[in-house]
Amino acid sequence: MQLAFCIYKFFPFGGLQRDFLQIATACQAQGHQIRVYVLDWQGDKPAGFDIIIVPKKGLSNHSRNQAYYHWVKAHLQSNPVDCVVGFNKMPGLDVYFAGDTCFAEKAAHKGFFYKLSKRCKHYLAFEQAVFSPSSQTKIMALTKQQIQDFKNHYHTQDERFFLLPPGIALDRKYNIDAPKKREQFRQSNQIGQDDFMIVQIGSDFKRKGVDRSLKAIATLPNELKQKVIYLVVGQDKPEAYQKLADELGIAKQVRFFSGRNDIPDFLFSADLLLHPARQEAAGMVLIEALAAGVPVIVSGISGYAYHISQANAGIVLSEPYKQNILDQTLEQSIRDKDQWVNWHNNAVAYSNSEDLYHLAQRAADIILGCHYE
Repeated sequence: MQLAFCIYKFFPFGGLQRDFLQIATACQAQGHQIRVYVLDWQGDKPAGFDIIIVPKKGLSNHSRNQAYYHWVKAHLQSNPVDCVVGFNKMPGLDVYFAGDTCFAEKAAHKGFFYKLSKRCKHYLAFEQAVFSPSSQTKIMALTKQQIQDFKNHYHTQDERFFLLPPGIALDRKYNIDAPKKREQFRQSNQIGQDDFMIVQIGSDFKRKGVDRSLKAIATLPNELKQKVIYLVVGQDKPEAYQKLADELGIAKQVRFFSGRNDIPDFLFSADLLLHPARQEAAGMVLIEALAAGVPVIVSGISGYAYHISQANAGIVLSEPYKQNILDQTLEQSIRDKDQWVNWHNNAVAYSNSEDLYHLAQRAADIILGCHYE
């Protein structure tokens, strides 16, 4: 089979991009040809992928998206494939991977003039093209909440949804070498073995709530604050957040790292993962933290937050978000060492009993099945 994958941008450390790459590679491993339509590709190009760089046209994101869609549609008419898989919402897809939240749900809480904007109308039209009852697109979803939101707004048929398990690499799992890796990582990064190390991992710092984490750390009592080291890893511009850390008087305890491949070492070395996101369809890093045995504090809006509750491996903050609740929760989590041990053990047990690893294989089965139905 010849498969076409549509994704606007590829960069090595984005969550959606990682899922796309895993799924496309799983399809390729079964002997199928992979064509990728992309506006911008950063990083290494996988062997055997036919990567087509689509010309960028338009000044705004939504106008570029429309131009992308029309260009790809014309190219596919001249160069047909067996199945078209989208990682961004657009018309004409056979299968869509729902790595994002429901735009109609977000727009419902915005003002009258926002809904009249060209941007809003574009995103709603492209979303409707995927989820409308008249569409044939099969939808791979990451959480039950996503499915419910789309059904509420578009009355999409149940049989078109396929709920995927998470898909993290097995090297994320806590193992016999984890304590040694923790010791080595802390040593090489001048972090004391008794320091309380907090990590936050993910591109788009505003959406992930890095400012919320900084404020919570700044409110800690002095004796706790001095023990905290906070590492932020992700593809974004850290300058505004470094400035905020400086203003809050915690600049010495905060370090920023661009996207990287040694995430397991960060997790094995951490005492806590903070993830007070403003918007998060799933949040694969939450699953990675569980597998690594790291307790988590996460905003309730995050799609995979329910895994933290089910595992009893941290705290899910209630919505709507309140900064003072995060502040109090963080302080209690650092003080209560017995609770931390329970959370750690529960996380490890959960990662051994639940399927947190087979997203790519399940997605490949759905994609490869679409040609035969």
